[in-house]
Amino acid sequence: MDLLDGRLKFRHLTLLLAVFEHGSVVRAAETLHLTQPAATRTLRELEAIAELPLFTRVPRGMRPTVYGEALVAHARAVVAEVRRAEEHLTGLRQGQDGTVTVGTLLAGANVLLPRAVARLKKERPRLTVVVREGTPDVLHPALLGGELDVIVGRVGAATGEGEKVRQRMLYREPIRLAVRSGHPLLAERTVALTDALGFPWILPVEQTALRHELGALFVDRGLSLPADRVECTSILTMRALLLQTDMVALLPELVLRDDEHLVALPVELPSVGRTVGVTEAAHRTRTPALAALLHHLDEEAAVLRESLGGGPLRPGGGPAAP
Repeated sequence: MDLLDGRLKFRHLTLLLAVFEHGSVVRAAETLHLTQPAATRTLRELEAIAELPLFTRVPRGMRPTVYGEALVAHARAVVAEVRRAEEHLTGLRQGQDGTVTVGTLLAGANVLLPRAVARLKKERPRLTVVVREGTPDVLHPALLGGELDVIVGRVGAATGEGEKVRQRMLYREPIRLAVRSGHPLLAERTVALTDALGFPWILPVEQTALRHELGALFVDRGLSLPADRVECTSILTMRALLLQTDMVALLPELVLRDDEHLVALPVELPSVGRTVGVTEAAHRTRTPALAALLHHLDEEAAVLRESLGGGPLRPGGGPAAP
């Protein structure tokens, strides 16, 4: 098997992805505007080049083999790069058009990303911005697979991808214990973490670094995580629950600053915080659209960093020495 001997064509990869997505050669052919015999012939050519069976027939279509699933992962990255190259050329030719796809975590979604996107759209109104929210275990594979251009959110935690990604810090944001205005705890003269355990909590899901930090804090203080809890990453759901109940939640400081109906409890969480930044695939070429978004993210982050009392960053993205 030699995939670089010139026999492998782009049409082989697009058909592979279509059959994988639709589970049928017939539906794949319809999607690609091919005849079924042409699609079948192309798939056979690909299997001959790979010298491996890529799909097996099942009663309702085609199921990928372990070899097919492996090749699909690489084909997605190749097709994504070609599409990105097209957008790059279009962006260079037209200057304003294109698409940038952003994965976002809670730390980036609340203030930084909306501000940067607003400035980007004012500057380039014809540019399309696609935002996908998720947890790191979902977003990082999507980034490496070419489905995302960048992730905006927490950086610094181990991602497991080593040299495949590059991360750049923009600012560090404290995390606060949040409740609604009028919450019973606000009537107390002093409030401790143990006092908050008498109420239901909204916790980050287990796949997040914030959940791990909170768990470590509780262990350090000899406490167990609240049994009466909801696990959630949606800021809209969290806010609605806080306003309608006596729940307690962990929220970034910038979220609380802009919400007159939520209040931070006077409970110190020194080991819990978010280093907000951007994560990119290490060896991927930036499109003009992505470069423009990163520029606005940097400018808005500088404003937020100042409001949080942070100093300037080094050229590489880390905090400057005092």
